[in-house]
Order: sequence, then C-alpha cells, then structure tokens
Amino acid sequence: MGKGKYFGLYLFLLIREVNCLLFLSYAPKLERYNVDKNAVSVSGLSSGAAMAVQFHAALSSHVMGLGVMAGVPYGCAGLAGMTISLCMLSPALINTHALILVAESASEIGTIDNTKNMANDKIFIYNGLSDSVVKHDVGPKLVEFYHHFTSNHRNVKTKFDFDSEHGVPTLNYGGPCTSLNPDYLLNCNYWGAYHMLNHIYGGHLQHPTASTSQSGQLLKFDQSDVFYLSTPETYSMDNIGYIYVPSGCAGKSAKCKLHIAFHGCKQGRHFVGDKFVRHAGYNEVGELNNIIILYPQVTSSLTNPLGCWDWWGYTGIYYGTQNGFQMTAVRRMMEKVVG
Repeated sequence: MGKGKYFGLYLFLLIREVNCLLFLSYAPKLERYNVDKNAVSVSGLSSGAAMAVQFHAALSSHVMGLGVMAGVPYGCAGLAGMTISLCMLSPALINTHALILVAESASEIGTIDNTKNMANDKIFIYNGLSDSVVKHDVGPKLVEFYHHFTSNHRNVKTKFDFDSEHGVPTLNYGGPCTSLNPDYLLNCNYWGAYHMLNHIYGGHLQHPTASTSQSGQLLKFDQSDVFYLSTPETYSMDNIGYIYVPSGCAGKSAKCKLHIAFHGCKQGRHFVGDKFVRHAGYNEVGELNNIIILYPQVTSSLTNPLGCWDWWGYTGIYYGTQNGFQMTAVRRMMEKVVG
C-alpha cells in the first residue's frame, strides 16, 4: 500500500513536469499584421549578417534595405571556393569581382531574384576597428560588392571608424565595447540598430533615448509552422522564434514596416536566452517608428555546433538561394506577417 502511494505521487509529479515542459515550449503561430510590402528590410550580425546578405540577394524583389554588422559578401564561403576563416580573417584574398559574377550568374539562372532589384536599395555596413572575428577590412569588400549593384553609391552607408569588438554596438547594454563578450552585445554608447534602420528607412526615424520603453509585445511564435515536410531541427533551426510588435502595430489599423533581424553564432535563445531579442537595440526603434521586428532563431546541431546561420552549406548546396531550407523557412515567416 505504501509503495503504491509513493508510485502514485511520483506519477503525478512526472505528469505535472511533462505538462509544464509542454506548456513552456508551446508557442502560437505567427499572425498577419498590417505591413507595407514595400517596407521590408533585413539585417544581422556575423553569420546573421551573412544570412541577411543572402536573403536580400535571393529575395530582392521583396526586400528594400539591408544592414550588415561584421558580415561577408554574398557567396564568399563555398560558392566562390573560399573557406569560412579566409572570408572572415583574410579580406585581401576576397575576390569581389568573382563574387559579383556568382550573384549575377545565380540571377541569370533564377536561383536568386534579378540583381537589378537592388539598384535603389539602402545598405548599411558596420565593421568595428577592433573586430577579431570578422576583420575590419572585410567591410570595404562589401562596399565594392554593393557599389556594383546600386545605382547611387550614397545608398551604401558605412561605419568603419568606430572602435568596437565583434558584436552589436548598443547605447548602454552589454560588455565593454572593445572586449569580446559571450553574448556579442557591446556597451558602446552607439545605437547601431538605430543608425542602421534610420538609413534603411530614409533618414527620418525618431531617435530613441535611454528612457525609451519597449511598450509593445515581445512574443514567441512556432517556427515549426513553416516547415511542411520536416522539422526545424532537421536544418538546425529552433522550434521557437520571436517577434516584437510595437504598440502602434498591435491593433493592425496602422500601416507598419517589417524588419527581419538575424542573430549571430551563439546568440540564439539556447545560448543567450532572450538577451539579443530584448537588448540589441531594435525594439525601441521599432516602438517609436512602427517597425515590427522579426527574430528567426537557429540552434546548434551536429553540423552546426555554434548555432550559426548557414552561409557555407551545412544544410545543403542550395543554402544561398531561394531554395535553401533556412531561406525558405524565413521567407514563409515573412509572408505570414506581411500577408
């Protein structure tokens, strides 16, 4: 009788624990919002920057602006025969002309959108002077790449004169600006996300201050909803993503913009929790300017232990095209939000 009593208690506690875990991992599907289809932009840090470059090139008919923080040009690793480390640490070896040909060839055969779509896009490129992960001189290679595709070179804005390590420069959150911090958020007294978004959206955004609150909603959503024949884990993607909905966009009456922010390696929720999605500086800008911020999430796997976005081919040879598995997943997220 005593053993049965304790077994029943153990079974009850086990069931309760399982239910708690199921509840914590549950997230609703993405909702549709009132979004201007001509005001969708992307950005990222490090591998997220490389993913943003790929997403912009592959879907340039849908994306009007790009922000790159410590990123590399399209096709640098894999498609142009260079290794990951060479792309990040040996900028002198990056053949920009070859990468332009890679993009133009992909456009010709239809695996990415027509490169002419990028002619009027706004591009913001940031590289810190002390960056030890993606060397400072990689930034100018991106400038060369985008000067070829943009009709007005003033559309490409750079910030190469700021002394920071590898990470997202923020106004007042994170570790020391010139130190390598585990969450890659840098306290630099420089609002990188604002300056980037302000350039992308025309230079007239309202500037947040240290007292600006995130009055909207930071919501989790079910990323598995955009995988039809597989699971997110198959392609090193998390089953949970985040979206910040500004208070002015929640009612869906105001026309809002959409920005997709790709985190860097070891910056997804399984590594840093919600630090990136709360403190990288995007939400305050979005709140004041009716910009919805979509935060897709990747996670670690056997082929991707550091939780990086795929910019070298660990998910397959089509990773940098419209048919890439991660590319397709994020495109479907975008379509669900925009409608």
